[in-house]
Amino acid sequence: MFKTARLVSILFALVFGISACNFPTNPTQTPTQGADAVLTAAAQTVEANLTQSAILNPPTIPPTSPPGIATSTLAVATTSAPPTNPPPTQTCDVAQFIDDVTIPDGTTLKPNETFTKTWRFKNVGTCTWTPSYAIVFSSGDSMSGPATQALTGNVNPGQTVDISVDLTAPATDGNYKGYWKLRNAASVHFTQFYVDIKVKTPTATAGPTSITLNATGGTEGGTVYEPAAGQAIVNGTILAGDTGSNYLARGFMSFDISSISGKTVTAATLDLSNCTQMQDPFGGLSGIWVGEVQYALPLDQSDYNISGTGIQLLNSLPGGSIDVKSYVQTRVTEGKSRFQIRLHPNGSSNNDGQADYMTCSATGPKLTITYQP
Repeated sequence: MFKTARLVSILFALVFGISACNFPTNPTQTPTQGADAVLTAAAQTVEANLTQSAILNPPTIPPTSPPGIATSTLAVATTSAPPTNPPPTQTCDVAQFIDDVTIPDGTTLKPNETFTKTWRFKNVGTCTWTPSYAIVFSSGDSMSGPATQALTGNVNPGQTVDISVDLTAPATDGNYKGYWKLRNAASVHFTQFYVDIKVKTPTATAGPTSITLNATGGTEGGTVYEPAAGQAIVNGTILAGDTGSNYLARGFMSFDISSISGKTVTAATLDLSNCTQMQDPFGGLSGIWVGEVQYALPLDQSDYNISGTGIQLLNSLPGGSIDVKSYVQTRVTEGKSRFQIRLHPNGSSNNDGQADYMTCSATGPKLTITYQP
C-alpha cells in the first residue's frame, strides 16, 4: 500500500507539470478542459498499474470452512507412479513327469533283454501336443532305441499321456542310463527324462529239488467227532465217516512246510495210499471229501466245522496221488508253516448202526513237493 500511494503522488505531480507546460499550445481548449483530460489520463494510468499489481501480487485469502467443521490439510503424495507387475509369461510347451509306468529306476534286466519303457506325463503348458511332436534320444545309453519317435494323437493342456519306447538292455553287466527329451513341431526340445536300468547276467541255478513230508503226529492231527457224539479228540488215528452210533467223524492231517519258505513250487502231490476203509463210507455216505483247511494248533473240537476248500471227492480209496500244487504254493506265498488237510463225509450218517469210515495212520499220509531252490 505504501508503494501504491507513493506512485499516485508522483503521477499527480507529473500531471500538473505537464498541464502547466501544455496550456499555451492549444488556444481552443480552456484551461479547465485541459486539466480534466490530464487528470483522466492519469487516473486511467493509475488504475492500469493497480490492476497489473493485483494480477502479479494476488492477496492471500485465508481458507474458510463451514461452521462446525475443522479446516483440514490434504497431503499430496509426491512419489512416482506405482510400479506395475509384468503379465505372467505363459509357456507353450511344458511336460510334468508323473510316474514310471514300467521299468522303475534301478530295474535289473538280463543282457540283451528287450523291454518297453513307459513314462507318464501331464501337459502343463498352453499348447496342444500333436503327432508332429516327438520324443528324441538326447544323451547317455541309447539301449538300441530309435533316435526319434513321433507321438500318437493329440494331448491337450491339462491331459495326461503315456509315452512308450522299445529298448534293449546292453550286452554287458553294469548300470545304464539314457536321457530323452520331448520335441515340438518347431524342433525345439523341452522336458528331459530318462530310463535307468541295471544289467546282470543270471547266476546258474541248481535243478528242481523234491522233498517228501510225512503228516505230523502228536496234537497236530487226528479225529474230531461231531459235538453231539460227546467224544474226545483222538490224535492217534485219522478217521472220516460215521460210527456204530451213527455219529459223524472228520479226520485232520498237518504237514510242516516251513523248509520251503519263499520257494517256487513246481509240483506237489498228496499220497493217501496207506489209508484203508471200514464197511462202505464211499457209497453209504456219498463219498469222502479231501479238502484243504487252515486250523490253529493244537487240534481241538472247534476245528470240526472250520471252513475249507474241497480238492477232490473220493468214491473209493485213492489209487494214486492227488494234485495239490496250487494249494501248497498259496500257503508258501502267504508264509504259512503248515499245509493242512481234512477228510470228511460228503453226506450225513446212513443210520445203519455200523461204522463206515476211511482211516489213515497219524503219520501215514505223505506230501511230496518239488520246488526251485
